[in-house]
Amino acid sequence: MKVVLLPLKDPVHAKQRLAGHLTSKERQELVWAMLEDVTRAVRAAITPDQVVVVTRGHPGLLTEQSSWQVIEENQQISESHSVDHACRLLQQRGASVVLRLPTDIPLLEPEDVDVLLNLELGARSAVIIPSRDGRGTNALLRTPPDAFPSRFGENSLALHQEEARRRRVELKVLENPRIAFDLDEFSDLLRFMQLENETRTAQVLKHFDSLKQHS
Repeated sequence: MKVVLLPLKDPVHAKQRLAGHLTSKERQELVWAMLEDVTRAVRAAITPDQVVVVTRGHPGLLTEQSSWQVIEENQQISESHSVDHACRLLQQRGASVVLRLPTDIPLLEPEDVDVLLNLELGARSAVIIPSRDGRGTNALLRTPPDAFPSRFGENSLALHQEEARRRRVELKVLENPRIAFDLDEFSDLLRFMQLENETRTAQVLKHFDSLKQHS
């Protein structure tokens, strides 16, 4: 069974690095807009056998996805903890491959998901799509799902590579500009606004006062 896993951080505490530029309300609006774009792409992908969201609540946006599952957490310790906890549960339920995708990559397309899930992999393999700066981990696919521990955060690509070597997991690092384009810093928002796209995220950003002066 091939599963897409979407870890969703509490929107109230998300995107703190944008706090100097966006209000709390704007940051929450941005989080929901990006999630809408990501879920639209995942919903249109044809390869996933299951889509699972791990979160501390039941987002209303996800209730429409009747075939999706929610793993609800009592508390959010870290993204790595959330992802690894979910991967263990999914493996127990029969998942052979889990593709973790971040919810802040609004340029994601359905074929991006399908291509990753259709890669030919060995018995102990992993694939990473790095962030644009080449240091972070955006997409992370593992088979088995618990092949090595998650190390999301600063310099996560190097940390994941080390974990894979330590556990003798074959790891491939592939490039995908849409998956690599996450929105973490204000400069990311400015660069994103220069692109021609019809995402929900772009629509929302156009109404933010701090971005209007740059348009």
